Amino acid sequence: MEFLLRTSLKSLDTMINTPSGLSEWFADDVNIKDDIYSFFWEGANEDARLLSRKANARVKWRWLEAEEDGKDTFFEFRYEVDPMTKSVILMVTDFAEDDELEESQRLWDKQIGTLKQKLGA
Repeated sequence: MEFLLRTSLKSLDTMINTPSGLSEWFADDVNIKDDIYSFFWEGANEDARLLSRKANARVKWRWLEAEEDGKDTFFEFRYEVDPMTKSVILMVTDFAEDDELEESQRLWDKQIGTLKQKLGA
């Protein structure tokens, strides 16, 4: 999925790469230990391993549950400045089963809507 944001790369990078930024729009709370991110939502939590990160460009994780199941799935945020509009394009890659695709898209629309509000974008 792609989203157009009227913000700076630096502001978006902070919201995507820091526990405080992620806890403003992605999860209720986020903790990091080494390369493991713990995401908390309404009493539940999920852990993900940081697979790669490049400042002002991308970050990629794999849920530990998927890793333990031997799945090669991941979720990733890539972002860059559109040369024409000077807006930031955020590309979200996530894996979902066919019967969960619509629900996953609605979830990302909601999450990115919250991110836009927090950024004033």
